[in-house]
Amino acid sequence: MPNYRRARIPGATYFFTVVTARRRPLLATAEAVAALRRSVVEVHRQLPFSIDAWVMLPDHMHAIWTLPVDDFDFSARWGRIKAGFTRYCGKAHTSAPGRNAGLWQPRFWEHLIRDEADFAVHMDYTHYNPVKHGYVRRVIDWPYSSFHRCVRQGFYAADWGDGEPRRPPGRTFGE
Repeated sequence: MPNYRRARIPGATYFFTVVTARRRPLLATAEAVAALRRSVVEVHRQLPFSIDAWVMLPDHMHAIWTLPVDDFDFSARWGRIKAGFTRYCGKAHTSAPGRNAGLWQPRFWEHLIRDEADFAVHMDYTHYNPVKHGYVRRVIDWPYSSFHRCVRQGFYAADWGDGEPRRPPGRTFGE
């Protein structure tokens, strides 16, 4: 087994990929999206963090968070978010007992954002993901994305992504 180490830098910004167990489309309903949002709100109240970007797809999600200057514990946040989602709607998906009731892959993928260019690449990747996977033809058409907030704030034009964004060669994003 590899000796995997996570970057743990207080106040840093991270990109995450979180995947459902066996890539089941658990996040494909409005009820599931509402349950996940409810869980995020509760965890955010207990353990604050800034949400820079987020997209929810039926079987996985991507997020970019910035943690408080004195905190690096993104793992606790993800654990609580997953557990909250399972508590709110897990019975609809499984009858198996146990932690997270088998709804989530046990780990998640994280990447420490290193600079502004890295941040921009990961923001673009996050928001373009529904098009990449064929759920919509235009980024603006996917409802479960922070892209809409970013358009309102002037970070993106509403037609951004209508032509595939350029992605640096050799980049991996945890999928």
